[in-house]
Amino acid sequence: MSKISVDAIIQGLGGKDNIAAAAHCATRLRVTTKDKSKIDIAALKAVPGVLGVVDGELQTQVIIGAEVANVYN
Repeated sequence: MSKISVDAIIQGLGGKDNIAAAAHCATRLRVTTKDKSKIDIAALKAVPGVLGVVDGELQTQVIIGAEVANVYN
């Protein structure tokens, strides 16, 4: 079980209904959202355990580290 608040990450991404797709690599949660204006980058960065956020044109990457698979699940 992840110690990182998945609910806080979902809220920072604009809520469950704003998430169009999600995937992960070794360290990052990669999320495509329906409305990028609903993303709160500061709130995502404030979640304990989140190491950073990369907000790209098509997807937002939440840097989590080795625990990313647990957060994704």
